[in-house]
Amino acid sequence: MKNDDELLAAMPVRKAFFRLALPAVAAQLINILYNLVDKMFIGHIPGVGKQALAGVGVTAPVILAISAFAALVSMGGAPKASIFMGKGDNEQAEKVMGSCAWMLIVLSVVLTAFMLIFGKMILQLFGASDNTILYATDYMNIYCVGTLFTQLTLGLNAFITAQGKTLISMCNVAVGAVTNIVLDAILINGFGMGVKGAALATVIAQGVSTCFVIHYLIKPTSQLKLRLKNIRFERKLLLPCILLGTSPALMQLTENMVAISFNTSLQKYGGDIAVASMSILTSIMQFVMLLLPGLVQGAQPLLSYNLGAKNISRVKKTFRLLLICCLSGSFLIWLVCMLIPQNVASIFTDDVPLITYTGKSMRIYLAMLLIYGIQVACQYSFVALDQAKKAIFLTIWRKIILLIPLIFILPRILSGSAMGVFLAEPIADTIAICTTAPMFYYYYRKLK
Repeated sequence: MKNDDELLAAMPVRKAFFRLALPAVAAQLINILYNLVDKMFIGHIPGVGKQALAGVGVTAPVILAISAFAALVSMGGAPKASIFMGKGDNEQAEKVMGSCAWMLIVLSVVLTAFMLIFGKMILQLFGASDNTILYATDYMNIYCVGTLFTQLTLGLNAFITAQGKTLISMCNVAVGAVTNIVLDAILINGFGMGVKGAALATVIAQGVSTCFVIHYLIKPTSQLKLRLKNIRFERKLLLPCILLGTSPALMQLTENMVAISFNTSLQKYGGDIAVASMSILTSIMQFVMLLLPGLVQGAQPLLSYNLGAKNISRVKKTFRLLLICCLSGSFLIWLVCMLIPQNVASIFTDDVPLITYTGKSMRIYLAMLLIYGIQVACQYSFVALDQAKKAIFLTIWRKIILLIPLIFILPRILSGSAMGVFLAEPIADTIAICTTAPMFYYYYRKLK
């Protein structure tokens, strides 16, 4: 038995889970540096940091959309590959990866062309004001040129994780993050390039990560190899991957709709300071939504591989451990944000009124984060366990049916208060968790 198979099929669940999950979590934490470090440097640009931060904050929906298209392909393809590996069919797993690589390249070309043509109009739609549009377009025009690197890095790295090689995945991400930090310091501070320097640093860093990802997948040590003959359209393989990946993609794409809704509503009821505050809160939520799914990414090979191998007791043990870890993680982040919100806000800006405003809004916006780990563990596990329809429903329910209407309804009820906009998040989270938990429990009991 190969070492990879032994890890996924035979090693004690707790030991295997943490061996996979810890590097995956570390990779996700490192990954947020791409965006967070940019914002930290930008927020401290003398004289214009506040406006520049708000401008870059408006670009978040576009960045999420680009990432969502990578998830559409890879987050469905990687579990499918793991399931084939569990069945002992590595040849089919490699064909899945090749078809997904083909799709990632096609998406990169389409997205780049679309954003270069319509980017400014889209940023204005997302809530950019006259004071922030210049910073938003400067950042986005450069960032979109690197779409191919973003797609391939995020998309193909998932297939390294699917093999149980989460440490390798982490190193690929770390190389890009370190490159990004160094280049931010050089281009923003050293050369005074502002937001253009931040975007260029990110593009170059993602290009470096892409080279490392592809290099590993063509090496003999990779259990799944990226072969040129497999990089082609295979309808019967690709479409099921896209269906399964629809839920994680929707989770990110609907973040776009949510971001548009938040930015436009906050601009109306609170102005630029409310939008800038939301930019900081979005960064914190990105931290949460990378840390907790990082745990799921570590668990995904175990869940999918053992589902394919029909080792259901191992699947259930993995989920129980995942749920405990996700709950613990969301609770700890909630505790920090509730106890010292202004300290957290000061990481991103020196502006005292913005820090004060964000401290107040943070306690409202993240109020239900303490139990949000339940939502993440169950919803992402549905994806790992090939339950596409359930995962898609839960995504639409929380974001489109609950959260977006509440963003516009609550401030009207609360006499035009911007804090009503922030209140939409915890209310939607509460209802969503009360829906997701019983659904997964019913599935879990019938899993045999």
